Amino acid sequence: MMDWTDRHCRYFHRLMTRRTLLYTEMITTAAILHGHRDRLLGYDPAEHPVALQLGGSDPKALAECARIAVDYGYDEINLNVGCPSDRVQEGRFGACLMLEPVLVGDCVAAMKAAVKIPVTVKCRIGVDDQDPELALDEITRAVRAAGVDALTVHARKAWLAGLSPKENREIPPLDYERVRRLKSAYPDLEIILNGGVPSVEAAAAELSHLDGVMLGRAAYHEPWRLLSVDSQIFGEASPFASPKQAAMALVPYMDREIANGTKLYGIVRHVLGLFQAVPGARAFRRHLATEATKPGASSATFVAALDLVADRIPDASQSAAA
Repeated sequence: MMDWTDRHCRYFHRLMTRRTLLYTEMITTAAILHGHRDRLLGYDPAEHPVALQLGGSDPKALAECARIAVDYGYDEINLNVGCPSDRVQEGRFGACLMLEPVLVGDCVAAMKAAVKIPVTVKCRIGVDDQDPELALDEITRAVRAAGVDALTVHARKAWLAGLSPKENREIPPLDYERVRRLKSAYPDLEIILNGGVPSVEAAAAELSHLDGVMLGRAAYHEPWRLLSVDSQIFGEASPFASPKQAAMALVPYMDREIANGTKLYGIVRHVLGLFQAVPGARAFRRHLATEATKPGASSATFVAALDLVADRIPDASQSAAA
């Protein structure tokens, strides 16, 4: 979810679910150690609970970044061992680390020794010609021995050559059963499923087998789905009755951010999928696409777009991810 789940996206998603754990986009250790930390790591306190996802393979650097994350108040550190992009491979982190389980274990151990908050790992079931039965067990044994608090498994292989990052999210077949077998083999380890889960209902069904489910693209492209998380998963009332109510609750945040120099479109780009198949949704998106990018665009621009769309929950049967 690099370049997608920034702090504006997370704040928006938090409006719709109070209980879900939110994750940052992957941030490299080099960026944190040598870059603008407040810009990279800053977030609104309302986002809690929120986990920082790190990209890196140097145990010492990861440990230092974990300590920095604690200083910023993050609730969890997550090591990415699943991203297959060329940039990630050149930096020796992400999915290519599936080939180096001992190193991944060393990275986890270093972070566990440095901080008291949970340290977790997100991985694939394998890469390239690896046998998922062997590769996933091998990485699991390594991180479990290092004291990992949870393992999130994207239930697809990644192909480090020949497929783009987008194709790696879609072409390799999903194998949820492999993740379920992993949980059966390691009942004491928290195992979370990721990859192609289309809805909250589908996520709830997996909770009879696994400890948790991570939604990525479904949550981003169709954020209205998050309105049912607290009621369906946690048995608590949803924060808002409709997507439009949630969107209106974003207005005070927009005003604060715009006053601090944020451009309106940097916030509203995360809201474009909120009204999938609702009457007026196309007019809503068109208005924001043309008006939210103009100099001086404000929350009033967003409210004007909301006036164009009906106040109802999208029909899941007509959604792109259903």
